[in-house]
Amino acid sequence: MKTELVLGLLTGFIFGILLQRSETVRYDRQLGALKLKDFTILKFMLSTITVGMIGTYFLFDLDIVKLSIKPTVLGALLPGGILFGIGWALLGYCPGTSLGAIGEGRLDAIWGILGMLSGAALYAEAYPFLQRTILVWGDLGKITIPQILGTSHWIIIGIFVALVLIFFRYIERKGL
Repeated sequence: MKTELVLGLLTGFIFGILLQRSETVRYDRQLGALKLKDFTILKFMLSTITVGMIGTYFLFDLDIVKLSIKPTVLGALLPGGILFGIGWALLGYCPGTSLGAIGEGRLDAIWGILGMLSGAALYAEAYPFLQRTILVWGDLGKITIPQILGTSHWIIIGIFVALVLIFFRYIERKGL
């Protein structure tokens, strides 16, 4: 257990360093992403997703890790995504970059942390009601894209990686 906590902490520090070095915690990068004029954040996130996807499924195939697929519940995903987007648009930071910005001394990011904590508290208070209502709307169960398509996860990963590389090449040619 201690090893897992230490590895988690180490991974978090490395991720934070990468966030800072890639400048994704900068307000102007956030604003550029929202205006679709700066793709630094999107490139960082797609790179992170790609590495995580490959690493997770590699470890899964070696039977080192087990996957914990969460149910796809549209009643939870849609309002949550909308609230996340509104918060990002109003503040100019998402929760992760708020923490990074505070680490760099940007005190305006405290609003992001306060919003995140307030939202978590409100969600916890409303959870019994939500559990009976919107958290059951559009419950598609524990599904994955490879399951839906009836194919190997490596085929989906290969297609995803190819699309990411094509997208990267395109935005680099456009100077974005």
